[in-house]
Amino acid sequence: MNIIAWVVLGLLAGAIAKAIYPGYQGGGILATILLGIVGAFIGGSLGVLLATGRLALAAPTFSLPGLALAVIGALLAIFIWHSFARRTI
Repeated sequence: MNIIAWVVLGLLAGAIAKAIYPGYQGGGILATILLGIVGAFIGGSLGVLLATGRLALAAPTFSLPGLALAVIGALLAIFIWHSFARRTI
């Protein structure tokens, strides 16, 4: 997948995840894109784990199921981020 597709998938997944997750997350457009890209890797890796039983670093394709995996991964990334941010403050 080329870099433009990664940015678009990251922006979409990050924006959807921020809209779904309750509360204020902060961050601008760059944080949303990075959150979505990290979420794509988390979601893709979880998809590979569920499908094959092996944990491998993977990313979903640019499709509706891939976007759904990226959003799920981005929601997990937000949850993990907030868990660590609450402990340090």
